Amino acid sequence: MNETIKLTNGKKIITKNKHYYERHTNHFILNGFFPVDGVKKEIKKATLKDITDKVVQLKPKRKKNVKKTKKKD
Repeated sequence: MNETIKLTNGKKIITKNKHYYERHTNHFILNGFFPVDGVKKEIKKATLKDITDKVVQLKPKRKKNVKKTKKKD
């Protein structure tokens, strides 16, 4: 009778009574919680092209003025 259901929002997993979940489904959906069984993770293999598209080229560092950085003796 006390069946539990696991809910997830992607970051955390909580367990609630199934009876309580059925009564308050709108509350859980608004907060982003769905049953774990309903969420299917797609596993996708990364290709070299996908990785190279996301790489950002860094700008070279600018040289500082040596006169300003030296301490006066």
